[in-house]
Formats: sequence, structure tokens, C-alpha cells
Amino acid sequence: MPKIHTQDPKFFLQTATPDDAALVVNFMKKLGDFQQMADKIIATPERIERLLAAKQGEAVFGVYDGKMVGFAYFHQKSSAFTGRSGLYIDGFFIDDSMRGKGLGNIMMHFLSKYALERGCEMLEWACLDWNTPAIEFYQKLGSDCIDTMRIYRLSPENLAANAQLFKGAPKVS
Repeated sequence: MPKIHTQDPKFFLQTATPDDAALVVNFMKKLGDFQQMADKIIATPERIERLLAAKQGEAVFGVYDGKMVGFAYFHQKSSAFTGRSGLYIDGFFIDDSMRGKGLGNIMMHFLSKYALERGCEMLEWACLDWNTPAIEFYQKLGSDCIDTMRIYRLSPENLAANAQLFKGAPKVS
């Protein structure tokens, strides 16, 4: 994993490779515990490895004084509402003991720079409505909350069931 130096000499970032899939899952489990939704984290190292290898997901780890203390998992996205492309942060976590040191700011600043370098015009993520410290952190960055929408998701089973209901027109030769 290549090192990305930051303004804090004790803190650097490392981009993930497919070999780091288990680390991503470990951080997602920490995030799930913190968010009181551990049962919702069903990712496996094999699934994350597949996403990282296919470049459908990316991750960066924060290392402080030789210890891995944070991560962000993200992917490319676009919006038909704005006509813009961006990065969507699907998982972001800093260990409890390391909060308040500015490491989350450094990671968000890096992700902002990385998004711009890729030609993106936005960085987006979701936050639970009860997580006041995170909401305040994100507002200090200058982010806006789109609180008029709810996220809906089809499970793999419901996705397959809906797909089976599509009856396309007969193929014309």
C-alpha cells in the first residue's frame, strides 16, 4: 500500500488493495457497532475483495503513529439531479480514542482533493440522524444535509424477484 503523507507527521494515509479486503470489513464492523447496526454489516472479505479488484469500490486507511486508526470506503457516482459526478463515501470511521485530533478532517480533505483530481464536482455520504457529533463535524466542513429524502434499497432477493417481473419485448432479428 503506498503511503500518502499528511500535514501531521504522525499520520499518513494508505490506499487499499484487494488484499486489504479483510481490513475494510473489520472497519465496517467497528462502524456497525458504533452505529448500533452491527447486524446490517454483512460484507465479507471475498465480496469486498471483488469490489476493490473490479474498481467498483475504493478505500483509504488512516495510520497514526504506526497504528491503523481510521478508514473511508467510497465509490464513483453521478447525479441526474445535478448533472455532476462525484464520490460517495459509504463507510467512514475514526477509532474513538483518536477522535478530536483532526484526523477525520485530514481524511475528508484528502477525499475532497482526490475527488477533484478525478474530475468530480461533489463528495457525498449519509449520516444517521441521531449522530450529533458526526453531523456537527460534517457541518463544520461546509456540507449541506439533504434531509428531504430517504434511502431505499432492494435486497438481493427482492432485486431478483423484481427482475423476473420484467417482460421484455420479443427479440426482433
